[in-house]
Amino acid sequence: MSARRLSDSFRTWIEIDAKAARRNYETFRRLLIPKTKMWSVVKSNAYGHGLFVFSKLAERMGIDGFCVDTIVEGLALRREGIKKPILILGFTLPKFLPEARAKNIKATISNLEGLRAIRIVKNPPSFHIKIDSGMHRQGFFLNDIPRVISFIKGKSSLTGRLTGIYTHFSSAKDINYPTYTEHQFQIYEKAIRLFERAGFSSRGGSASGGKDFIVHCAATGGALLNKKYHLDAVRVGIGLFGLYPSKEFEAQLPKLHLNPVLSWRTMVTEIKNIPAGSFVGYDLAERVRRPTKVAVLPIGYWHGFPRALSSNGNVLINGRRTRVLGRVSMDLTVVDVTGIQVGSGDVVTLIGREKSHEITAGEIADKCGTSHYEIVTRINPLIERILV
Repeated sequence: MSARRLSDSFRTWIEIDAKAARRNYETFRRLLIPKTKMWSVVKSNAYGHGLFVFSKLAERMGIDGFCVDTIVEGLALRREGIKKPILILGFTLPKFLPEARAKNIKATISNLEGLRAIRIVKNPPSFHIKIDSGMHRQGFFLNDIPRVISFIKGKSSLTGRLTGIYTHFSSAKDINYPTYTEHQFQIYEKAIRLFERAGFSSRGGSASGGKDFIVHCAATGGALLNKKYHLDAVRVGIGLFGLYPSKEFEAQLPKLHLNPVLSWRTMVTEIKNIPAGSFVGYDLAERVRRPTKVAVLPIGYWHGFPRALSSNGNVLINGRRTRVLGRVSMDLTVVDVTGIQVGSGDVVTLIGREKSHEITAGEIADKCGTSHYEIVTRINPLIERILV
């Protein structure tokens, strides 16, 4: 459906490009070593791309599993018919652990409190142990591992439920400084060896051919940085959405060819001409110096269009770049359309391409002093995501 047709039904909407998503998926499949599984990280509304829309698309493409932040996201995916494995990356309230087991959703256990909670569950879910190898958020330190092993082996119901051990790199997106990532990887490998010496079996399998747990450490940045980090699975988040984990990766891997999946559109709802010297928006934030034609857009910071773009941001209208005037308010934004042929109902591009011009999430992030991760993730989840 064309953007013009969509503007008949929505004041603002997100377009999810299925072809772009598939190209990104195929790019990562070619990159990964053959045995490595690819999991799609769809936490936080799939980084703004729509939890249900993108996950269903990814499952059709052939993704091997999903990573979410909460049991709520995992259960929602199951209700929507997602069949592939699901791993919760964040903390799970103990009362939801039985439901995770019932819906075949794997939990992450990252501290002793979590181990105690899962130990008293009659039928605990499968779980992955997370290792803090140097990011210092969730996870067990290396010197915690003997106690963790003792704890698991002391409860027979838990030994068969440990199905993964993983860590997360803090700076793998920094292609120019891989040293700390390698440092973390070495700590992680030491943790794996402790489990193996205690009788658990990982990548090589046990003498009987079994395999107690899988190993994974790489998100998008780690997967791009070094193939040795691919292991049994990689957790690809930002890359599947067609965005690079950093500017350095984008500059130094020109043949990677990631394709942005998300475009954000709105429409012009009102046009007016104001005389020179007029103020625009709250707090008399901007005063125009010449007679100015302005267009009103029905979006604001409630929708996720950052207030930091006040008198600073740009949008595309009929292939022309226009500037935000005055304050971005909660539900409305004003732009300067002087000299542009524009009418009420015309489509406006906030993120995406229009003719020869493009506004990227990275451009907006630079103007707001943040990252493109935040820009796309904070787009209001109530805005309709539409597969195109």
